[in-house]
Amino acid sequence: MSTYVYGIARADHPDPEKEILGIGAPPRPVRIVRAGELAAVVSDCPEELRPKRRDLLAHQHVLTEAGTAGAVLPLRFGSLSEDDEAVRSVLAEHAEHYKAQLDELNGRVEYNVKAAHREESVLRMVLTEEPEIRALNEANQASGGGAYQDRLRLGEMVANAVRAREVRDAHIVESALTPKAEQSAPGPEGSGWLVNLSFLIRREDAATFLDAADHLGKEHPHLELLVNGPLPPYSFVRPARTAQPAE
Repeated sequence: MSTYVYGIARADHPDPEKEILGIGAPPRPVRIVRAGELAAVVSDCPEELRPKRRDLLAHQHVLTEAGTAGAVLPLRFGSLSEDDEAVRSVLAEHAEHYKAQLDELNGRVEYNVKAAHREESVLRMVLTEEPEIRALNEANQASGGGAYQDRLRLGEMVANAVRAREVRDAHIVESALTPKAEQSAPGPEGSGWLVNLSFLIRREDAATFLDAADHLGKEHPHLELLVNGPLPPYSFVRPARTAQPAE
């Protein structure tokens, strides 16, 4: 049976005081596999592993529970090894890399911020604050809707103005929040957002970051902000490089 790996910790990371259940149906008990100065938080892997909501939440739950006992380098959902011995081999091969990553991310959490326009608010802003668009819109309304070419021109002008605001507002969000974080990185792929960024935050700075996000939302009410966290710092884990054979 394959071994499912949730994260990597120091070898002195304690075994769970109480049973932690991970992925699978029924959920598999979590255990610690040690090799040298490192350890891996693992469980048996079910025969069919799919990114179901239940298992995605279980993966994050394990990392949260394990993280209460010390720093854990989170791996993304679906990290597998052939067996426990293969896990030990990987830990030994990349020991220096993992130890450096544990030092860098110790005491850090991730916040993901997504931003989108509130469509009706932005359209109102464009129609009232852009002089040329406002004039054409008023002329069209005064003539009972305007000629086809005038309506088409108005639609193109509005679309271009909205796109310009998307670029400007994305910069506003990034400029407001990036200084409050140690690092930023593109968030998980998705559509419909003008901003999707993940931020690396020291735990003690989380309140300052959240206050900045709250202030940003109040200052720009036409923006819909979604802040998710604290999360394990998935976006800031660098993959270990496997040495390439010499040619």
